[in-house]
Amino acid sequence: MGVLHIVMYEFKPLATPEEITSVCNSMLSLKEKCLHPDTNRAYIKSVVGGADTSEEGLQDGTTHVFVYEFETAEDRKVYLERDVVRREVVGRNEGVVERVRVVDFEPGVWGSRVR
Repeated sequence: MGVLHIVMYEFKPLATPEEITSVCNSMLSLKEKCLHPDTNRAYIKSVVGGADTSEEGLQDGTTHVFVYEFETAEDRKVYLERDVVRREVVGRNEGVVERVRVVDFEPGVWGSRVR
């Protein structure tokens, strides 16, 4: 397993169910739509997402979560810095998303922290 990129959304109170579904589908579609600018191939290894179902009450407003897996940190960097499709999708989502939280990690790596 490479790098996991977790995106947590809190939707605006007036977001309709249709808008929320559209945003969620667009986030999941990035696996097929995001092509590496150098190779023109899909580079997101996997993506899953869904509505929060936790009963702990610690969500702090988060309602939906998406987990992206990248083979390498370099692939994640391409996604964040160079992928035009990702930027377009994120830009469209701004109208219905109230707050975004993002965390990334490499499974089993405990000592390095990027700031």
